[in-house]
Amino acid sequence: MNLADWSELFVATAGAAAALAGLIIVAMSVNIETIVSEPSLPSRAGATIASLILVVVVTIAGLIPEIGSGAMGWVTLAFSLVALGFALDSAIRLARVPGQLELARLVKGAVMIVPLIGFVTGAVILISGDGAGMYYVAAGILLVFVSSVLNAWVLLVEVRR
Repeated sequence: MNLADWSELFVATAGAAAALAGLIIVAMSVNIETIVSEPSLPSRAGATIASLILVVVVTIAGLIPEIGSGAMGWVTLAFSLVALGFALDSAIRLARVPGQLELARLVKGAVMIVPLIGFVTGAVILISGDGAGMYYVAAGILLVFVSSVLNAWVLLVEVRR
């Protein structure tokens, strides 16, 4: 598989992820006092930004001329593990929030973690030399966008309720 075939996806998603990360930062600045007063929201915002930066880094790495599947896999794995660390921290903090249904806490935590599974899985497959790992990375990209929009909504609107 030739990673150059993915260049249009890489360009589009790098720009979209950077813009969405900017939106999260603006949402935080507008509602910073409310966000920092809630025990789980700062880590949730951080995990969301980390996931979006993961998308930016991976897609820009994919635009490096003649990058191989192995190198792409190592870049993806390294940055995925960092983002996963942020997501796990956020999920743990969400699990400790009192007064919420356990199912709600699990779903909120899963929204942070599940998108990263595609990145990690794809990275391992790419490292093995199989370019088909990019399909898992692409699934991760799509899921990061969905979870990031949900978290942007929480940071912009739900914190005002």
